Amino acid sequence: MTDFVLVAGAWLDETAWDEVVPGLRAAGHGVHPLTLSGLGGRRERPVGRQTHVADILGEVDRLGLRDVVLVGHSYAGIPVGQAAARLGDRLARVVFVDACVPADGESFVSAWWQGPAALQEQLDANGGLWAVPEADEFAGQELTGEQIARFRKGATPHPGAALADPAVLDRPLGELPATYIKCLLDGPEPGEDVARLLTSERWELVTMDTGHWPMFSRPDELAAILDKAANGTP
Repeated sequence: MTDFVLVAGAWLDETAWDEVVPGLRAAGHGVHPLTLSGLGGRRERPVGRQTHVADILGEVDRLGLRDVVLVGHSYAGIPVGQAAARLGDRLARVVFVDACVPADGESFVSAWWQGPAALQEQLDANGGLWAVPEADEFAGQELTGEQIARFRKGATPHPGAALADPAVLDRPLGELPATYIKCLLDGPEPGEDVARLLTSERWELVTMDTGHWPMFSRPDELAAILDKAANGTP
């Protein structure tokens, strides 16, 4: 049996996967959504260097998982990618859902598309936390008003220490068996860093005609794609 460890992106906890979990369990998989330190019910836990990577590896160890598919969405691709590189033969596959990918020595902040200063300014203005987006910031992402409200109700301002944490890669990502899911409403092409990784014969690209949060907008379709990824089929 394949075991999925699901890690949502910035602001979100394990409940973001509530509508994806049933489809994966119906397909016979073990499913373990994870809340990272500093978020949701773990918001009081301190966050420092490599905390989120340790959260993921700790969950795999705690549950005694062997045939693991790590799934990282958005920001969570950075700690998930680092954890995947350290799992050795316990890793079945890593799946990046419209996600950032880690680069050794770089952080989410340092790679911010508007430049690191722009994001750091937002963090500094909010006590070191990344504020939850306002409802109008979800425009064009195929989310209903109800889905946006659910997102914001379950969201936590994201700890800036995690966003500024430089990645530490134990092996090249291109060596890992990986699926990258590109959500087309959030941009028609993967970034240059992902495009380079997709030249590896161990990486595959899958597209979804939806926005950046497919666990809300297309949960059944996302579950089906994850099931295929676990079976090694695009």
